[in-house]
Amino acid sequence: MKYAALAFVLILAACGADGLPSAPEQPKPGLNVSGEIKIGVQTEL
Repeated sequence: MKYAALAFVLILAACGADGLPSAPEQPKPGLNVSGEIKIGVQTEL
């Protein structure tokens, strides 16, 4: 049982569970654009 508790704590620490989740910052008023765009050219069918 002691080893099971230790394994549980190590698994939680490894997955990054370090506390309550926090909300992302609110963007400033106005136009906000974020993301990722990939543009390419295909030369063969």
